[in-house]
Amino acid sequence: MPSTPPADARPLRSRDFRLLFTGRTLSLIGDAVIPPALALAVLRATGSTSALALVLGCAMLPRLVLLPVGGVLADRFRARTVALGTDLVRCASQLVAGLQLLGGDPSLTVIAVAEAIGGAASAFAMPCQYPLVAGTVKPEGRQRANALMATAESAGRLGGPALAGVLVLTAGPGWAFLLDAATFAVSAGLLAALRVAHVPLPKRSFRADLAEGWREVIGRDWYWPSLLAHAVSNLCLGVLLVLGPAVAVGRLGGEGIWVATVQTGAVGLLAGNALAARHHPRRPVLTANLLGVLFALPLAAFALPAPAPVAVLCYGVATAGLGYLNPVWQTTVQNAVPPTALARVTSYDWLLSLGAMPLGYALAPWAAGHWGAGVPLAAAAVLTGAGAATAAVPGVRNFTARKPAGQQDDTAPGRPAGAETSRTHDDGDEGAPDGGSAPLGSPG
Repeated sequence: MPSTPPADARPLRSRDFRLLFTGRTLSLIGDAVIPPALALAVLRATGSTSALALVLGCAMLPRLVLLPVGGVLADRFRARTVALGTDLVRCASQLVAGLQLLGGDPSLTVIAVAEAIGGAASAFAMPCQYPLVAGTVKPEGRQRANALMATAESAGRLGGPALAGVLVLTAGPGWAFLLDAATFAVSAGLLAALRVAHVPLPKRSFRADLAEGWREVIGRDWYWPSLLAHAVSNLCLGVLLVLGPAVAVGRLGGEGIWVATVQTGAVGLLAGNALAARHHPRRPVLTANLLGVLFALPLAAFALPAPAPVAVLCYGVATAGLGYLNPVWQTTVQNAVPPTALARVTSYDWLLSLGAMPLGYALAPWAAGHWGAGVPLAAAAVLTGAGAATAAVPGVRNFTARKPAGQQDDTAPGRPAGAETSRTHDDGDEGAPDGGSAPLGSPG
């Protein structure tokens, strides 16, 4: 029989993590409803795919531009405070969009502006997740906590489209936006009750804070090579998500094959999340990077194309690897990066990942138009497989699971061990979180 994990390794026993997890789960469910509801709402109102692309771009562009700014603010002004503020802003933006759609004569301009404001707010919210988990969960429970958060996200992706379909077909797309607004309101209320340990930053310029965050990235020879590999993998995943449906419909048997692929992928994510909650690899960075290479399998299967069951299975295997590697990677970053720089480092991670995937979206149809879908899919498979080359980097290969930053020497070159530690302050009105967080000197 497997042994029962110690209490410190069971994050749901922490009051503060329970609040964080509940709020995050609710907002993820609301967010999962929005993409299909937004697409159907804009197409109903305008009948134009160009209008839909405009609205999606309005949400994505400010998110990409403002991510590094969000990282600085989350490190400087307490992650809980920043996350709470962004939840309120996103609640308001989705409420405006929902009311516009319920009014019967929606303005595309108002919806685009609302989505742009929501996208900007998400740029400040995304870097907060690593510090919030690290600040509410003891180190030995962080991978389990990250796996729980990833499971909530995977479940939202699995059930969100179905819920969106029910709302759109029965009550109208506006109600999907009102649901999302309500989840953000509840999440903000839960964050208000949260207590998170916080390490204050010394006062200095915004530019200096931004530069220090970048030095934390490039000063770790295991981190920046991994980020480059992750960015390439995301670019190639963008190629698959654009060309995969066309191959499934045209050569593998129809729309049902792509639906089966997506659903199998969601199941794979959940399976990987469940494994991550129980298994802690000794070499987490190497493990995460090698699992990312698994996406070469579905890329190659759709490039050939392989028989439909093989292609569907390959996608499920790849997403299972993704479901495992994300919590492992997040825990590694949370434990290895000083808490004073965690949000800024995370923002650069998000920036590369989010920036690479739209590039894959853009390149895929252009390449397929010149050489057919098989060539860009095969090229993407080769590029994804090349991620295994990070195993040749000593920092990636030799990085082993370790104690959190401040309790071991994992500092950037030229920085004395322990230099990043300082007194921690509780981000709330009471004492240390109940059974939850170690001091922040101790990263789905």
